[in-house]
Amino acid sequence: MLILAFDTATDVATSALVEDGEVLGERVSRAVTLLEDVDALFRQAGARPTDVDALAVGTGPGSFTGTRVGLAVARGLGLSLGVPAAGVSTLDALTAGRDGAYAVIDAKRREVFVTGPRVVRPEDLELDPGTVCVGDGARRYRDVLEARGAEVPPDDSELHVPRARFHAALAGGFEPVGKLVPIYARIPDVDQVA
Repeated sequence: MLILAFDTATDVATSALVEDGEVLGERVSRAVTLLEDVDALFRQAGARPTDVDALAVGTGPGSFTGTRVGLAVARGLGLSLGVPAAGVSTLDALTAGRDGAYAVIDAKRREVFVTGPRVVRPEDLELDPGTVCVGDGARRYRDVLEARGAEVPPDDSELHVPRARFHAALAGGFEPVGKLVPIYARIPDVDQVA
């Protein structure tokens, strides 16, 4: 099964082409270049979009706009190619990089997204000593988390990136792309004004 996987929920977008568990290609960039990255993956693997059997898409939580970009691309590709998709939590993809890791995604406004999913202030997290925190929120709030006994890998560690290859590995229950649902964990700003 050839799976095209991608996640655009954080500041770093990832995409991968995975066939039967083997990574044929992977890219790391920004959400604005997602379609260019997908095209480059197909060229690199000598594949065509019509070869894709399914999509695995990051559903957040993360940036509202970034999450929407990924879902819009998934819906467009899924409908045009006639393939199903599976939504994968960005938090789950982050923790797949290391057993026992705790995902911490920057939620802006001095808050982070964590398992639940829920949004909290980093200083309110209750962490066991030695908990390995990964993600852009772990990097941003390193001092706060380490003061609470957590361990945060170096800023340039791959563990802080929600790798699309993990989305492909975690994907299951493929269904029509119209059923993909974003994970926001917080009311979008536009809804808070009303």
